[in-house]
Amino acid sequence: MLLLLMEEGWPLDEVVFYDTGMEFSAIYKIRDQVKKLLDEKGIVFTILKPMYDFEWKMFEKPVNGRNGFHYGYSWCGGRCRWGTRDKLSVVERYCKGSAEYVGIAADEKVRLEKERVGNKIFPLAIRGMTEADCLRYCYDRGFFWEEETERGLVRLYDILDRVSCWCCSNKNLKELRNIYTYLPEYWSRLEALQKKTERPMKGVGKSVFELAERFKNGG
Repeated sequence: MLLLLMEEGWPLDEVVFYDTGMEFSAIYKIRDQVKKLLDEKGIVFTILKPMYDFEWKMFEKPVNGRNGFHYGYSWCGGRCRWGTRDKLSVVERYCKGSAEYVGIAADEKVRLEKERVGNKIFPLAIRGMTEADCLRYCYDRGFFWEEETERGLVRLYDILDRVSCWCCSNKNLKELRNIYTYLPEYWSRLEALQKKTERPMKGVGKSVFELAERFKNGG
């Protein structure tokens, strides 16, 4: 979306990047690529961060939940997308009602209907660009979302349906299997998080360690 805005000359004063602290390295590389383009055009680049550290909220924040008092929200995803909630609140508070461009594609109809509020503008949907169109558009301009591994470079969109935080529990089993196979460093990080919470990442019988055994045995 941002490349489209700049190429077509849409009004653009500032670009905001929300840093969860749990992004793939490829995301930060893309951020740095984009910042160079913005600097050349004199467009303000702003980094926003959550008020509290991600892992503090995941494991240590005092929470009065439905099942009583406990510490931490545990995995972010499913019904408890606390990381997404934090992101939206921080960004909305920063924008203060200003017009916002949002990069939702034309074929993400449910998201489009949900987000059509306030001063949001959806350039990709206006141009009729699907998610596949957008990926080709970025690849054609040299943006690949690549992770360096022992096997060489891995393009995240070759192994993931959506490039969200590496610890997002909304990832499906195919995506998790690919992380286990192609990105073992991130799988080790997932194991480190699972050690700190009793809640299995994907539900009963599907902790990170149980999934590793399943994937190891071809399941």
